[in-house]
Order: sequence, then C-alpha cells, then structure tokens
Amino acid sequence: MHILYYIAVILFSGILMARIVSKFKLPNVTGYLLAGVIIGPSVLGLVPENVTSSLSVISVAALGFIAYSIGSELNIEHLKKSGSSIIWITLLEAVGAVIIVDLAMIFIFRQPVAFSLVLGAIAAATAPAATIMVIRQYKAKGPLVSTLLPVVAMDDAVAIIVFGISTAVAHAITSTDQNITIWVSILSPIREILLALLIGFLVGLGLAYFSRKAKGEEELLSFTIAAIFLTVGLSYFFNVSTLLACMMVGATVSNMAYNKNRLFSVMDRFTPPIFIAFFTLAGAELKIEILRQVGLVGVGYIVFRVIGKMLGAYLGAKLTDAPLVIQKYLGLALIPQAGVAIGLSMIAEQILPGMGVVIRTIILSATVVYELIGPVAAKVALFKAGEINVKK
Repeated sequence: MHILYYIAVILFSGILMARIVSKFKLPNVTGYLLAGVIIGPSVLGLVPENVTSSLSVISVAALGFIAYSIGSELNIEHLKKSGSSIIWITLLEAVGAVIIVDLAMIFIFRQPVAFSLVLGAIAAATAPAATIMVIRQYKAKGPLVSTLLPVVAMDDAVAIIVFGISTAVAHAITSTDQNITIWVSILSPIREILLALLIGFLVGLGLAYFSRKAKGEEELLSFTIAAIFLTVGLSYFFNVSTLLACMMVGATVSNMAYNKNRLFSVMDRFTPPIFIAFFTLAGAELKIEILRQVGLVGVGYIVFRVIGKMLGAYLGAKLTDAPLVIQKYLGLALIPQAGVAIGLSMIAEQILPGMGVVIRTIILSATVVYELIGPVAAKVALFKAGEINVKK
C-alpha cells in the first residue's frame, strides 16, 4: 500500500480513539497512544514496522514544533512577573525528579550510568495539557492554580535543557573513541549546548525580522515552518540538540518579534494532524514484548519520578515560603507526562543504540499510566486545596 494510505489509517485511528477515551474523561494523547498500540505491529499489524520507521520525518518535525512552542513560554517579561519563587519551585521540582530517578536507577536497579542519566533527564518533563484540562473543567481558582500554571509552562523548558546536558554527558561516556580525554568529555557537552542555542538564536532573529515582511498569514506560516525545518536541519548537520535549538528559536521570537502572538497562533492551524500522527506513531512503535524485560525498572521509574516531583516541589515551595497548600499539593498536580517525554525518548533511541529502545518502551508505558492517573491526581490536589467544588 502507498505510504499515504498508512498515514490516513494513523490519523483516523488516532482521532477515533481520542473520542472514545474522552468519554472516560481522559486526555486525547492517551487515545492516540492506545490507537497506535492497537494498529501497530504488536497487535493488529495494520501499520507494519517498516512503515513506522519510514515515517520518522513526522516525528522529527513534531519534535521541532513542540520545542518551538515550549520556547514561546520563555518570555523575559512574563518570567519577571512570575517572580523568583515560581522559578525556584520549577527548578527544584524538575531537577528533583532527575536526581531521584538517576540515583534509583544507578544504585537500586544497577543500571548503566549513561542509561540512568538519560532516563532521569526525561523524568523532569511534565504534560501541561492534562493538568490545564482539569483546571478548566472545574474552573479552579486559588494560590495553587496561580502557581501551577506558570510552573507547568516552564517545566518542559527546564527538561529540555537538562536532557541536552545529560545526553551530551552520556554520549561522552559511551563513546568508543580512544582519543577522547577527560577534558574533551567535559567540554564537548558544553560546546554542543552552546552551538545549539546559537543556531536557534540566529534562526530566531531571522524569523523575527522576516516575519515583518510576510504578506498575510499564509506567508507567515510558511516562514515559520521553514525556520523550524532549517533549525532542525542545521542541528543534524552540526550534531547538536534539535530540541534545544528549536526551543531557542521560540524563545528568541517571544522576546524580539513585535508580532509574536501571530507567529505562535498561526502554527495552531498546521500542527494538529502532525501531533496526532506523532503520538499515534509513538504508540505503534511500542514493543510490547520488551515490557517483560523492563517491567521492574519501568515500575521504578514511575514511582521514583513521582517521589522526585513531589519532594522537589515541596522543597521549592518551602524554601520560598509559599502558602501551605502549595507546599502540600503542588507535587501531586505535576504527575502527568506525555508529549515532550515521548519526544525525548525518541531522541534517546538515537543517542544510545540498544539501550534507547528500552528507554522508549519505559517512557511510553509510563506515559499511559501517568495520563490515566495524572488528571485524577491533579483533581484531588485541587480539591484538597479547596480550589474546586466538585458537585455530586
């Protein structure tokens, strides 16, 4: 069958399953993942394994758009308004998850250091969509919501930065090049990160400038897509993080483009089918047979990430003298994990051949669990904080 036939199957199944799971008050992304598992090689085989691998360009594009969107949240003026308390809470809840998962994987589950560093870095990411859905559904208001919204907005940006650092270190550890010295191992990750940020900054400057010349929203959309694709291409050429570079494009536009709102809103018309295909493909590539091998490690990741999130959020809120409801319940509302984590796991598969498949399977399995329990946990946190009134 033609490749477009399989893309149609992927989109139709993702949309259908999203509607089904919405009846159970679950996020759309859960439906996309489940649809992918069902139509993929592990179950029905409607989309063969060779087809999923040939559609990798969809995943690459989707990751670029996701990172660009995350970068748009890094507006200096908005960060100033949020205050230092929000920034410290975000840093500690994200890094807390990373450290706890790293330590658990290395010392409890006896996993390789490179594997542990990459898996731990992914633990920082949170899925804002599921949390925001609960807030909107119950019209929640209060200090917990006021803190939660900016934290989930900045959380994934921290995750991408930590992932960029961790993967660079993991790559240096696993490198077979005998000529690599300790100094090269230390400086190489720094060079990769700075180069990725430089590429994103330069492309972002160009996009901010040329967006003024765009005639209509169609041309503006074309400029934006071309800029993101250019960033991804340059990142691959120079072998640096595409996520960091694309995030920097979004951050640069957010702070320097006079028509930044149009630049970000125009993407909403283009990205929905790409995201549906991306998540459904991720589910289709889930290797069920590996679940038995990673069972205990996967459970450990799920448990210790939650512990890290809750402990980090508590410490951040405690150190900044945040209200008691934030100290007690913020971590509970940060459990959901989806899009960015899946994207990072796909990159991990490229960085750590062999081990990357295991990481991806763990993250996809954990995502389904988190997206099932995450919205419920967020609802419980908001209810206990007294910021929603659930009627019978």
